[in-house]
Amino acid sequence: MQKITPFLWFDGNVEEAMNYYTSVFTNSKIINVMRAGEGGPYAKGTVISATFQLEGQEFIALNGGPQFKFTEAISFFVNCETQEEIDEKWEKLSAGGSKSQCGWLKDKFGLSWQIVPPVLGELLRDKDPVKAGKVMQAMMGMTKINIQQLKDAYNS
Repeated sequence: MQKITPFLWFDGNVEEAMNYYTSVFTNSKIINVMRAGEGGPYAKGTVISATFQLEGQEFIALNGGPQFKFTEAISFFVNCETQEEIDEKWEKLSAGGSKSQCGWLKDKFGLSWQIVPPVLGELLRDKDPVKAGKVMQAMMGMTKINIQQLKDAYNS
């Protein structure tokens, strides 16, 4: 059992969100689903809460209602090794949501994600501040991160 688990609050669409996220990430599974019985505040069969795993990270989700919404103050950082993986995750997670700057997006549920290659951090931490600065400038002009453009900026 992991020590810290993200707990996500949804407004009646936990089942849809859980199925969506587990379809986006290859190494994923649904662990547990708690459905409402008779006589409670939810319609019988409605998902009250669920536990699922994405790439080995466990999440708990609750159908809590409309009181709380996701904000950009919390996001999930997805390390993508290749441009193909960036492209795939970017398109799938932004479908029905919105795309932002520097690899950030919001999915159709309002949850924020950062789709970023590890090479970005390596280039930004370069000991040469001029090269690192060029990479930063290139990144600031991007929505979806482009690995080749980052490398081109670094080598210019």
